[in-house]
Amino acid sequence: MEAALYLIPNLLGETPVSQVLPEYNHDIVMQIRHFIVEDVRTARRFLKQVDRSIDIDSLTFYTLNKHTRPEELAGMLVPLEQGNPMGVISEAGCPAVADPGADVVAIAQRKNLKVVPLVGPSSIIMAVMGSGFNGQSFAFNGYLPIEPDERQKCLKRLEQRAITENQTQLFIETPYRNAKMMADILKACRPQTHLCIAAGITTPDEYIHTRTVKEWRDRLPDLSKIPAIFLIYK
Repeated sequence: MEAALYLIPNLLGETPVSQVLPEYNHDIVMQIRHFIVEDVRTARRFLKQVDRSIDIDSLTFYTLNKHTRPEELAGMLVPLEQGNPMGVISEAGCPAVADPGADVVAIAQRKNLKVVPLVGPSSIIMAVMGSGFNGQSFAFNGYLPIEPDERQKCLKRLEQRAITENQTQLFIETPYRNAKMMADILKACRPQTHLCIAAGITTPDEYIHTRTVKEWRDRLPDLSKIPAIFLIYK
């Protein structure tokens, strides 16, 4: 197996591995003994879902999250520099997309180490696909400000960009604040602006609906425990 940094997509929820990941990913995972992960417990659970025969205790895990110090990053790639394949696993979805894994990928690129992204579910791309919005020009804005006034201003700016630049605007929120986010969107945006709410993508509870802000009033879903992406468009 070629020594490379393999970016291994994780599940987006309680979904059978065979439904969202190709067999090729399984073959790659089975040959890797060094993994860079956001959370070791989540990664171990995912690997067991990929193949129950995996000897988890024989694997080495390096934790990369918001608490990881910058000076620790380069050391994580030592096994790769020694000729061993390594894997990067996100908490959900594709590594290095809205994910701290991007930091170690950047170091691998600077060191001229091979990086191989594998196929798998991306909630960002799948939300755009299911929204009916512009898929040729879109921007993912991550988390918006929590402070109410700043959030309202940010939502208005994103709405204006959607209108003037013909660009789909995506953003996310922590599940327990989804209701507040939806209420803020209805308050800040014009009645005719289109809003797509995409939640639980690829899971049995998948919810992807597009309506105007006016049409969403009094019919918002309860997404208090489900990861969601919000998209606005003209």
